[in-house]
Amino acid sequence: MAETQENLPAPDPVLHEDRLDFTPTARSVSLSRRRTARLVREWGYPDLAGDAALLVSELATNALLHGAIRGRLFRVHLTLTSTTLRIAVSDPRGERLPGLRAAGDDECYGRGLLIVARIADHWGVEPRTVGKTVFAELALRRKPDMPMGPHELRAGPSHTATPR
Repeated sequence: MAETQENLPAPDPVLHEDRLDFTPTARSVSLSRRRTARLVREWGYPDLAGDAALLVSELATNALLHGAIRGRLFRVHLTLTSTTLRIAVSDPRGERLPGLRAAGDDECYGRGLLIVARIADHWGVEPRTVGKTVFAELALRRKPDMPMGPHELRAGPSHTATPR
């Protein structure tokens, strides 16, 4: 039975949001990593700053290596709700979809999405009119003073597009 609009849960309101476009250079990866760590700390989640920085670094590196087009920017979009920190990186190459793969011991590259899948509670790919967005979500852990209640974590890839 399909859910109707009336049956869908209300979206979790956005508490903080940051969106910035970067030039496709290695320097932009380190800038986006530092910016993410700083913002997540400022937003009150210093314990997630390291994981968030690593996730944005892996996603931004993939955008640089596999999604860059000369003269086009990539975007890092952070969204914090009461339950989730979402890290989304968009690039202009929609035809080059990411996929998990086993990298050989002698390969320097190929482990980024494995790292993302291990750290993130949920990740996936969303097509865009031009390009794609690869996202990773971290569930916000309850602080000691937060009320207990049902909590569901979903792990693993969630693709809305077919990987290559």
